[in-house]
Amino acid sequence: MQNPLILIVEDEPKLAQLLSEYLLQANFRTHIIQSGLNVVPWVESNAPALILLDIMLPGKDGMAICREIRAFSQVPIIMVTARVEEIDRLLGLELGADDYICKPFSPREAVARVKAVLRRAQLQDSGQQDQDAFCIDDEKYQASYHGCLLGLTVVEFRLLKRLLSRRGKVFSRDQLLDQLYGDHRIVNQRTIDTHVKNLRKKLEVIAPGENAIRAVYGVGYKIDI
Repeated sequence: MQNPLILIVEDEPKLAQLLSEYLLQANFRTHIIQSGLNVVPWVESNAPALILLDIMLPGKDGMAICREIRAFSQVPIIMVTARVEEIDRLLGLELGADDYICKPFSPREAVARVKAVLRRAQLQDSGQQDQDAFCIDDEKYQASYHGCLLGLTVVEFRLLKRLLSRRGKVFSRDQLLDQLYGDHRIVNQRTIDTHVKNLRKKLEVIAPGENAIRAVYGVGYKIDI
């Protein structure tokens, strides 16, 4: 069986080549396209396992390309953008993209995202759910990640459980705060950012680069793996 083919749509030659090299090291095959005009015809004639699709491209932008591809294919698409506006991020997902990466990013992060999206796609195709990533034990206030026990505080446990209660849903800081403290104390919203940062560090030790907790600019946080 051939290694999965990843289409890299990126008009910055150095970045495209760097992504290709890291993906090749991770046992993927790659193909690079630099012009937006050439993407849809190539996808129609080939069968990539996943597309890394930059938004700002010559000839045709990534949003239009994503919309056209979704008219005939459900191939996983990860949008790559240098824009930070919330509308661009959300619009990319509403068009049918499976994930997004914001520049600047590390090639290791891109490879981790590719693996995570492909894993979700494979599970969806088989009708299964990813039950191995997280395991919650309510009685012991313990959680594990990829089979490894997490040493969480009570607040971190509640935060993780809340995020996992609806995977893919973006929770605002206020919604998360309501679940964290049983004594209804008055807490600054930025306290959530601190707890998320600490929780991320513990997850990162187990699965470097996977970025299980995602921030949605101007809104809040979510888990969608």
